[in-house]
Amino acid sequence: MPELRVLLVDDHAMMRAGFRTILSLEDDIDVVGEASTGTEAIEAARALHPDVICMDVQMPDMDGLEATRRLVADPEVASAVLIVTTFDRDDYLFAALAAGASGFLLKNAGPEELVAAVRVIGAGDALLAPEVTRRVIERFSEGSGEVAASPVPTTRPLVLAESLTDRETEVLRLVAEALSNAEIAAQLFIGEATVKTHVSNVLQKLGARDRVQAVVLAHRHGLT
Repeated sequence: MPELRVLLVDDHAMMRAGFRTILSLEDDIDVVGEASTGTEAIEAARALHPDVICMDVQMPDMDGLEATRRLVADPEVASAVLIVTTFDRDDYLFAALAAGASGFLLKNAGPEELVAAVRVIGAGDALLAPEVTRRVIERFSEGSGEVAASPVPTTRPLVLAESLTDRETEVLRLVAEALSNAEIAAQLFIGEATVKTHVSNVLQKLGARDRVQAVVLAHRHGLT
């Protein structure tokens, strides 16, 4: 199997060592480097070209959120960012999503959850646990500005929403209900790969970066 190249970014050497131990046990994952600050992370990402960057939030010099913003905006970097933090705080969650992170994981997650998160993001998907999606929807429904900070398209969805097929619209509604691809597949009696294709088509047609933006757009424009 092709190996997923992973960069570990955390200012605690013991935490990096723990993540390295967990991920290095997997045949399809290769930890190619480490960094202890946001600045080092940007330099390492440009030099090592990882598929996934496991990014801490609170670090000296430059925090993980600012580093994520710069990495996502850098045309030389194609890495997906997984925010891994000790703090289960909404401000970190929404700032991470607005910065362009592809996933958000707490450090108290089990080793298998870290491995699964790296694989999901390495495959080009967003890691959206149902509770995270629900918090995004709830915050958006309350009219909070955190989600609005994300560069969500505004006019394109209104134009392209009509191009969604009935099945794509159905899948979008289930995504907005915080269902995973596996759960959507079971509910619609179709294959998980087919769901993934439908989700990809929805994101492309709506001009959405990821499932979070698709959910926000769906609620903002009454598509669900």
